[in-house]
Amino acid sequence: MAVKHTRRFRGALFPTAAHPAIRAVRRRSDAPAIHGNKLWKSSCLVIDYLHRHPPESCQRVLDVGCGWGIGGIWCAKRFGAAVTSVDADPNVFPYLDVVADLNGVRTEHLIRRFERISTRELAGYDLLIGADICFWDELAAPVANLVNRALKAGVGELLIGDPERAPFLTMAERCINRHGGELLEWRTRGALAARGTLLHINNR
Repeated sequence: MAVKHTRRFRGALFPTAAHPAIRAVRRRSDAPAIHGNKLWKSSCLVIDYLHRHPPESCQRVLDVGCGWGIGGIWCAKRFGAAVTSVDADPNVFPYLDVVADLNGVRTEHLIRRFERISTRELAGYDLLIGADICFWDELAAPVANLVNRALKAGVGELLIGDPERAPFLTMAERCINRHGGELLEWRTRGALAARGTLLHINNR
């Protein structure tokens, strides 16, 4: 029955909102408060890019604004990475655990707002990823500042996906002007079709 309520993309399983395990979490848990109520398609952009361009090193991954966490979960499954899944809303993590269980992996949970992730905490990560994390105007500055701290801490590579919302483009322009990097138009096809833009910065 549950197989009907999953989609497969680049080797990972994505549950739909009708998946029995997701429905069970919804019945017993408080609802996520900061748009962590589903799997957002920009995660497919991030996963597809990493599938086509595997990182030079991917032992430790930080998935910021993780929501249901599929990007980090995919990195754990595909690369065997140790993943820290970070979100300001603790109510997303029961959903994330369902997605992780479906894919046979685990990630470490960290409840933290972007502005509270310190340079010390960022040190030692090979890759920072995010998807659909810059959806309000007031998020552009905190995300840009997080990128600044991550690069200062020596994070090797950053990849953030978005369907081209204005706050994301503002943030990305600030980061590229300061650090270099690139904005890449990206599209996936099939059962999980998505299109948008990736901010990619190589700090190696």
